[in-house]
Amino acid sequence: SGFISGHFRMSDTSSATKVPEHAPMHQFAVVDNCLHIGGQPLTALADRVGKTPFYAYDRTVINAQVDALRGALPPRVHLHYAMKANPMPEVVQHLAAITDGLDVASAGELRIALETGIDPTSISFAGPGKSPEDLELAVASGVIINMESRREMERVAVLAERCGRRPPVAIRVNPDFELKAAGMKMGSGPKPFGVDAEQVPAMMEALSSLPLDFVGFHIFSGSQNLRPQAIIEAQTKTFELAYHLNQAAPAPIRWLNIGGGLGIPYFPGERHLDLAAIAANLAELVQTAAARLPEAEIVMELGRYLVAEAGIYVCEVVDKKESRGETFLVTNGGLHHHLAASGNFGQVIRKNYPLCLGNRVAGDTPEEVNVVGPLCTPLDVLGHRVTLPAAVPGDLIVLFQSGAYGLSASPVNFLSQPLPGEILV
Repeated sequence: SGFISGHFRMSDTSSATKVPEHAPMHQFAVVDNCLHIGGQPLTALADRVGKTPFYAYDRTVINAQVDALRGALPPRVHLHYAMKANPMPEVVQHLAAITDGLDVASAGELRIALETGIDPTSISFAGPGKSPEDLELAVASGVIINMESRREMERVAVLAERCGRRPPVAIRVNPDFELKAAGMKMGSGPKPFGVDAEQVPAMMEALSSLPLDFVGFHIFSGSQNLRPQAIIEAQTKTFELAYHLNQAAPAPIRWLNIGGGLGIPYFPGERHLDLAAIAANLAELVQTAAARLPEAEIVMELGRYLVAEAGIYVCEVVDKKESRGETFLVTNGGLHHHLAASGNFGQVIRKNYPLCLGNRVAGDTPEEVNVVGPLCTPLDVLGHRVTLPAAVPGDLIVLFQSGAYGLSASPVNFLSQPLPGEILV
């Protein structure tokens, strides 16, 4: 694998059938055959971090993604960052300044969000099993609580009475439709997330007598989708469901979180999502909503889509060995730092993330190798039968699309290996 004329290529020489290529990784420049992140050569960045492995996130790539969305989406759609994708405080601080709000899923994330200094009412809190600490901090800080059950509503009401507050609350709705072809389906059928749509009217009736400030709904049907038509269908049904539920609401809704769902390309054959048709349909939906839900702030909640392509994971080759006809590059990084890239975070059939040799992107002597980590498990694979320039110990392996669900989604204590570095540049 390598950048050739700006395109990332990958082939499987063990088969006569050509394997589809990864989408081109154009977000980072290659200068003098070295990958640049945040305007810095990878080798210089490694010296600055002081160790490998490490994650690096490029703020200019994040900015470009946010700007592209702002340019495509209707102005009335407010953009929120879902912190679970990457809760690094510096990343959250940066996104808090260029988006309209934050979405959190724990008291720990909420503390990071509050430290940005943004208005607490532009923070929402979701999660099907909120702890007493979660709810106490949420009520005390005045953020929007996405209630996921009737019992949780009662727990929030007790805290509100105890604190003498009337916290803003929304109902997270488990819709009766799904986001088709979603990488992760969050709605339709029996789910631990939210309140089944058919149960919401009764819950709102009970809510009307409680010391809670009802603001609206959170309707999230799925994530990581690369099919515009599926996203269009789900967003259309989301607004229709909101109109239907609004008829039984105790007050006109002032907040509608339509979720996200926008995907990025990870694997061979996948391509970048075309926003044009999605944006055009959303513009029509928002125009209708202006008449039918005139007081509602429309929120699109995105995590992965904002940060994934801005991040890389960098590890160092520590050994090179042959085993029964195959070459292995053994690195000091692996599934303990980047579970998703190892294929153990939701993949049914393991596929390679796009990767390259960051300090020598192209070379005249390519070779097929397996890139593995240092752990005592056959699951510790970062690249299976990929083609790279001939590598030696000390070379830097770069895994792209690593800005979301990387470090914080990985078993960092496995085998007591050292923690990686992390930097925003």
